[in-house]
Amino acid sequence: MKPTRNDYPRPQFRRDDWIMLNGEWEFEFDDNADGVMRDLPSGKVKLGKKINVPFAYQYEASGIGVYEKHETVWYRRTVNIDKAHQGKRALLCFNGSDYITDVWVNGKHALYHVGGCAPFKADVTQYLTGGENVIVVRCVDYDDATQPRGKQSWAGHRFSCWYVPTTGIWQSVWVEFFGDDCADEFTLTPNIDNMTVAGEITTLRGKADEAEMVVTYEGKQVKRARISLDGKHTPYSIAIAEKDEVGDGTLWSPQWPHLYYIDLTLYCDGKAVDVAHTRFGMREISIDDNGYITLNHRRLYQRLVLDQGYWKDSGITPPSAQALKDDILAAQAMGFNGARKHQKLEDPYFYYYADELGFLTWCEMPSAFNFCAREQHNLDAEWREIVTTARAFTSVVCYVPLNESWGVRKIRVNKDHQNFAASMYYATKALDNSRLISTNDGWESVDTTDVIGVHDYASAGDGFEQKYRPENYDLLYPQGPKMIAKGSTAAGKPVIFTEFGGIALDSSAVGENWGYGKNATDADDLYSRLENLMAGVSKCPFQGYCYTQLTDVQQEVNGLLDEDHKPKADFARLKKIFEI
Repeated sequence: MKPTRNDYPRPQFRRDDWIMLNGEWEFEFDDNADGVMRDLPSGKVKLGKKINVPFAYQYEASGIGVYEKHETVWYRRTVNIDKAHQGKRALLCFNGSDYITDVWVNGKHALYHVGGCAPFKADVTQYLTGGENVIVVRCVDYDDATQPRGKQSWAGHRFSCWYVPTTGIWQSVWVEFFGDDCADEFTLTPNIDNMTVAGEITTLRGKADEAEMVVTYEGKQVKRARISLDGKHTPYSIAIAEKDEVGDGTLWSPQWPHLYYIDLTLYCDGKAVDVAHTRFGMREISIDDNGYITLNHRRLYQRLVLDQGYWKDSGITPPSAQALKDDILAAQAMGFNGARKHQKLEDPYFYYYADELGFLTWCEMPSAFNFCAREQHNLDAEWREIVTTARAFTSVVCYVPLNESWGVRKIRVNKDHQNFAASMYYATKALDNSRLISTNDGWESVDTTDVIGVHDYASAGDGFEQKYRPENYDLLYPQGPKMIAKGSTAAGKPVIFTEFGGIALDSSAVGENWGYGKNATDADDLYSRLENLMAGVSKCPFQGYCYTQLTDVQQEVNGLLDEDHKPKADFARLKKIFEI
């Protein structure tokens, strides 16, 4: 049975009036890249295959499941706009499509987007008619190492820790309806010291002249604010009354994931034209004067698990929203209080449930692998879109623009590479100054970073205490590459052990399958190995850790869960080990 994704695709910013476009589409490979010449954009030509959107053709969940190189693919489907929606404006929305996407509606070109991870949308009102409409999508995905790829192989085959790629639509597609204008962006930045939330309301058309925010907590209204809008971009700040409670009151934390809910209504000449629903947590992540990471001014120790977000039959597309929630619950049951989502922007339900369940998350840019001007442009443009999306989620506490010097292989000594890393850091801060940044996580850290992440796949924790002494940081080579880039210094910055472990079981690590270092012979050996590693980690001055990894991923079988996201070991026993 094919999986279906019928949940509202953008839970963090919901509208009530929408149509789901997931499900069966017509589909075609275009290996000659002549689809335009064959008049496919007109929508008059039917395509020869069927595909289950939003799953990529390389995976079984799509209904195709062939691992072949096809750079250009086409999609086609008809959409009925009923009388209830006629006369309203319409947004065509994609949560993710890899890599270059063109969209035609009734033969008219309506949308162009470059980038594989970030969501995008367009007002397609002028192209729609009452009754049936034909939507055609073309996606082009090259084996290009300057293109942000994350863990997708660019070699034509999977290898090492790079996997079967994803081409085309891989997240939900839908249409939503509104009046004369709608909220295009709505940022929410809390300040826990004065109990305010501030940001900017950006409207799509600049027609709305007022906005109203109704804030509720535990079902009771705590604030109603009416704001005059100044064109398309209007900054705002509202104060929220603080409850008189012992402790942290209504602040958000892993222990107490309190959330405020907001209904945002836009008005044109007194008429409501758009209503959207969102929520946020009142919390602050920062570094204190002594160099400690704090959450709400209290020291925070992060117990993270590396989560690559792959599923056996659907690749990087979660089979359901519930599957994401189940992963978070499993991680918490094993003693983790957060996850470093590795080399992808995840489906929005992951962060939505993380907010709800009190689960810290790190947001990471999918890497490219060939340093040049084109790579810099591609990374910078898509990263800005990713940060703009991720900043809406309370659980996101750290950004990772670069990982292990991928795409900046000479960063240890090369000023061009170092300057690019600095540009990513400052671009991130300009978009969102309320989170921390680990600029080049793993090794060869530069000065322009808030956090230093260290990767070390030593087979045992013996010697960690001596190895990871702060006075050694600037000269240390944790796992081959130098911990700190030339001309930079650790300089009292917080250090987190952001990759280690990766222990596979002998029964899984056969043939091309592998883990890091020596494999565990059985579950008891796994527990013993983990206890040794965690004993070493606990003696180091780290402000947290990230264990590799949550699940097996194709040939990389070092997960605590298997490729079907089923447990390999007892959660209660793992919890005792990881809760240091």
